[in-house]
Amino acid sequence: MIRAEDVRERALDELRRFEVMMLDGHFDYGNGYHGPAYLNPHQLLRYPSTIWRLAQDLLDVVPDQIASATDVVAGPPTGGALLAHTLAGLLDSRRSLTHAPCSFAPFERKGKTPTLRPFYQHLVKGRRVLLADDVRNTGQTVAACADLIREAGGTVLAVVCICDRLEAIADPGVPVIALVEYPAPPNFAAADCPLCKAGKPITKF
Repeated sequence: MIRAEDVRERALDELRRFEVMMLDGHFDYGNGYHGPAYLNPHQLLRYPSTIWRLAQDLLDVVPDQIASATDVVAGPPTGGALLAHTLAGLLDSRRSLTHAPCSFAPFERKGKTPTLRPFYQHLVKGRRVLLADDVRNTGQTVAACADLIREAGGTVLAVVCICDRLEAIADPGVPVIALVEYPAPPNFAAADCPLCKAGKPITKF
């Protein structure tokens, strides 16, 4: 049996190899701050096979009681929804043929706020929901999604993500299960950025 620690270590290596975790650059985050690290979700989603393998690994570290109880997997756009769709299919592949199929519910975005269409509100009502996102930064998005599930009458079992940057300021009220945890490095106000002062060019990709 593969240990969860081995699964996580393999996933971290893969995230670095595919340059999802870019750790030695000079990034302008577009909010007045610069820093040396960036988690590039576009690189994560570039190849469907990559997110499929990482979703398999993520399910390997999700407790069996949560995985077996999940009726619906939901996620915010774009990476969270793609991950949630993949997880729902993989959960079905791990269950008996007599088990009810797992559903998928995508959130939409209205400005910066996630929303859930009435169709999916009805789908999650009375159901047990696993929330998925690719990267958790402040945690505000998944916390807002959890509130929407509860308002629609669903039960949130847990939040799962590929990478947790350990800087969340919002609590979804349920366990957060990450495949990889990576503490965010220091960021610098653009006017005081030591990378700029050292003449290191802004990383382009």
